[in-house]
Amino acid sequence: MKIEETKLLHTDVLIIGGGTAGCYGALTLRKHSDLSIMIAEKAHIKRSGCLAAGVNALNAYIVEGRTADDYVNYQLKDANCIVREDLAITMCEGLNRVTAELEKLGLVILKNPDGTYVARGNRNIKINGENIKPILADAVASLDNVTIINRLVITDYIVENNTILGAVGFHIDTGIAYEIRAKYVIIATGGASGLYRPNNPGFSRHKMWYSPFNTGAGYAMGIRHGAEMTTFEMRFIALRCKDTIAPTGTIAQGVGALQVNSRGEVYETKYGITTSERVYGTVKENIDGHGPCYLETTNISDEQNSDLLKAYLNMAPSQTLRWIENGTGPKAENVEIEGTEPYIVGGHTASGYWVDTNRETTIKNLYAAGDVAGGCPQKYVTGALVEGEIAALAIIEKEKHLESPINSHEHLQNLALQDEYNQYLLSPGEPKPRFSVYDLEEAMQKVMDTYAGGISTMYQYTTKQLEKAEQEISRIEELVTQVKVEAVRELVFVYELKERLTVCHVLIAHLLGRKETRWHTFGEFLDYPESSDAGLHYVNSKLVDGCIQVLERPLVKRGERYEHSYS
Repeated sequence: MKIEETKLLHTDVLIIGGGTAGCYGALTLRKHSDLSIMIAEKAHIKRSGCLAAGVNALNAYIVEGRTADDYVNYQLKDANCIVREDLAITMCEGLNRVTAELEKLGLVILKNPDGTYVARGNRNIKINGENIKPILADAVASLDNVTIINRLVITDYIVENNTILGAVGFHIDTGIAYEIRAKYVIIATGGASGLYRPNNPGFSRHKMWYSPFNTGAGYAMGIRHGAEMTTFEMRFIALRCKDTIAPTGTIAQGVGALQVNSRGEVYETKYGITTSERVYGTVKENIDGHGPCYLETTNISDEQNSDLLKAYLNMAPSQTLRWIENGTGPKAENVEIEGTEPYIVGGHTASGYWVDTNRETTIKNLYAAGDVAGGCPQKYVTGALVEGEIAALAIIEKEKHLESPINSHEHLQNLALQDEYNQYLLSPGEPKPRFSVYDLEEAMQKVMDTYAGGISTMYQYTTKQLEKAEQEISRIEELVTQVKVEAVRELVFVYELKERLTVCHVLIAHLLGRKETRWHTFGEFLDYPESSDAGLHYVNSKLVDGCIQVLERPLVKRGERYEHSYS
């Protein structure tokens, strides 16, 4: 099947990605304006994005007795000061507001007898969130003048004079290419998984911490058009239950389980309790011969044991099923833990687009929200909602003060679009290529794992290894031009591979650019094993004349406000 038709569509606001931030951006736009909205979703909006399987807590909330400043201080400590404080405070100020709106939409938030939310630690509240994504999706689907196109893969932006004019893509089921013209675009495609060899390669490679369908599309499109990116070197490595890759926070915070080694010694206080330090301690204990490592759960009560079994059914049922299959449970045996492969994700770390306080990128009228937006770590679900809201409100405000209409063009600009897609589709009788998409994806993951600080090297890397990684990624990228697939649905995998390779280039440049080890495991640079005050800056990058240019930006402190100059 070849792509033989291109449709031209127009809208005021195009939202790419119907996940957490994208949905809330649409809800905010409709609540405060009559702008037409179009959502392009690669999967189906009802069960797409990181919330597809549900979640059992909202991890960013200002609980009673705490303030927004307290949360920003937590972000600063966990990220070792590399935080855009203007972004952090504007996010924190909206956390409780969007939580209340979620509850109005139908999200079940657990409550104490006095009506207050049940807290889980200093910043979290408990929810029954198995249907959180359908709740958001249904709310968006009920809006007027909102067009949702599911199964539409956006592959590139339309940019002229550093101004976004829309995007192009193809429909997985119909094989129709789309050119969508828009006055404003919100990119909300999430972060990037699948860059490194995962804990469970082969048949179970999908069993990973982050959504396997988030492949860095939003990053890659921006990178290609010269958008400035920030802090890719702050990779995220999750501490998870071994093999199932289920969350550990539910155990650590839910029942207060401590991290212990095979000798029963508590080691978390030895290395620190920031997110990266918890992983680092586990890695170091294994290197020193004190593994395996566990969360100590054998001392919990029967009630806590039952609560954990139920909690994991809400968001990681494989963990509960494993306990049942083995005839055990958290009370019967400690839960073994391990680190995952690295990810690039702006919701847990600060990786992503370099944005201003309104979440506008360095490409005019292109806004980033959620995991794809950089500078503001630990935003989680509610922070992504807030950023969708901030971007939407900024668009509405800009539209009010628009002196002349934005020319959205009435004719197709990308006449070669079908040719681009068809070059990867096999013609009848044409022989299959030497390499498949999976072959090249596996090669990419092996290169990143071996030379760019993956699991097999205990997340460590050197300058020479990173340089080797860059060479090998470039070679793999050259081979992608030879790839052919038989169906449009497989064309998705070609573009996901291209996206990941683009992100790999930028990640490697950032790892080389930060000449220190500011976050153990997240960035374990053996040539520069210590943290340095000279590293108190953001490592940014942009593509200039085909080369990645690494930049240093000064820290933005609380009370300050960064805005683009577009010079």
